[in-house]
Amino acid sequence: MLKINRENLKSSHQLIWLIIDFLMLGLIIINLAFIIWDSVYNFVAIQNVMKEQFPALQAAYHPIHENFIFYDAMFVAVFLAEFFMRWGYAIKAKVYDRWYFYPFIHWYDLVGCIPVGSLRFLRILRVISIVYRLHQYKIIDVTDTGIYRFINFYYEAFMEELSDRIVAKVLSGVQHEITLGSPLFEKIQNDILYPRREMLSGWISQRVAQAAKEGYVPNRGALRTYLEDRVDHALKQNVELSRLKYLPVVGSTIQETLEDAVGDIVANVIQQILEDLASSANHAFIEDIVNAFISGPDERNHEARNEALIALIIEIIDAIKGQVRVKRWREQLP
Repeated sequence: MLKINRENLKSSHQLIWLIIDFLMLGLIIINLAFIIWDSVYNFVAIQNVMKEQFPALQAAYHPIHENFIFYDAMFVAVFLAEFFMRWGYAIKAKVYDRWYFYPFIHWYDLVGCIPVGSLRFLRILRVISIVYRLHQYKIIDVTDTGIYRFINFYYEAFMEELSDRIVAKVLSGVQHEITLGSPLFEKIQNDILYPRREMLSGWISQRVAQAAKEGYVPNRGALRTYLEDRVDHALKQNVELSRLKYLPVVGSTIQETLEDAVGDIVANVIQQILEDLASSANHAFIEDIVNAFISGPDERNHEARNEALIALIIEIIDAIKGQVRVKRWREQLP
């Protein structure tokens, strides 16, 4: 149900025109109802039923039906008078840059006035334009109505379904072209990724450092114990090392010392690697990896295709397609 904001109506500088809009809105609704009823009455079966059930009403309306064009012309005359009055006001107020712009911009007001059966129903466009104008001046709030919410919901659902299918189709075409080795892949690698190697290196470096700090630093002791246990277990399974214990006097001592030393070395090396990754010192290492992964146009054979990069791009597009397939409008269903 539309609610009229009386404060905005009173404060509006277009009060006279808004009152005319309300009057025209009511007149158009009456005219459309008249057109619909006369179209229904045009059926012989309806006329026969009215003769039997409501003979007085049928006798009173039948002359109106026979002169329908005349009565409809009366409505048209009012619509045209209002149209030319607004056109004159637009010229006087210089609403548009040229005086003849108005009929082209408000063509729907003229088309509905053509006295042809199929075009008469286009007068509904005048209703829409008046309602939209009242909504613009905040006299009424169309978005607060159930009809608007219903239409808008299914409109958004339709547009989302349509756009999702188009985007998915386009992305699938891009994937196919990249797989076939189209120039698009070369453009992505040479013009997009290669000039941004430093940015990618910095971003990956920060992400690796953050992951190492959050994953390694709090569990440093547990990780060292785990590594030493695994190394100790692996050394005990080694046949050559187990033979050392058969050496006279010092065999067992050498074996234990060697196991401790290897376990400590492995744990220290891995610990140092993780500490380097968790610090800013990892940037050079990450940069070398990125540079090897994204080579420049002069640093590689043009005939050789970087399959790893192609696979990465295709997986990224697959992820985007998966996100596109998510139906947001279904989440709004009760």
